[in-house]
Amino acid sequence: MFRGVYEHQIDAKGRTSLPARLRETLVGAYDERLILTTALDPCLHAYPVREWEALEAALGKRNPMEPGVKTLMRLYVASAQECPLDKMGRVLVPPNLRAHASLEKDVVWVGMVKVMELWSRAGWAKAQEEARAAADSADVARVLSELRQ
Repeated sequence: MFRGVYEHQIDAKGRTSLPARLRETLVGAYDERLILTTALDPCLHAYPVREWEALEAALGKRNPMEPGVKTLMRLYVASAQECPLDKMGRVLVPPNLRAHASLEKDVVWVGMVKVMELWSRAGWAKAQEEARAAADSADVARVLSELRQ
């Protein structure tokens, strides 16, 4: 499971190191390949290939003409690119994906159980503020109580 928040940098070529703890989980449970795609938030999602293939298989069983499915395919699947780790544990983030998440220098990797998120530092700070503002919502309390059962 991916967990934790890690601050890193992205270089001028678009490479950023996958944090050691996340890399250990990736290599230990999967392999050294990631699928990067645009998230619905202003960040990227980084899936181990096996998790991505499971998502694609589930999506492939849905009616592609269903509005939500079509939109998800256009925004999420169409943008997906395989980005293997290099020998130094870095990921080369393609320019179009960097633009979507406004990745310029300071980036934040976030473990999210089966997927990782890659944010700009400013984007992550804003997302955290929004999450804290919503933390007392009935939805959050409901999910927590369901998980504890």
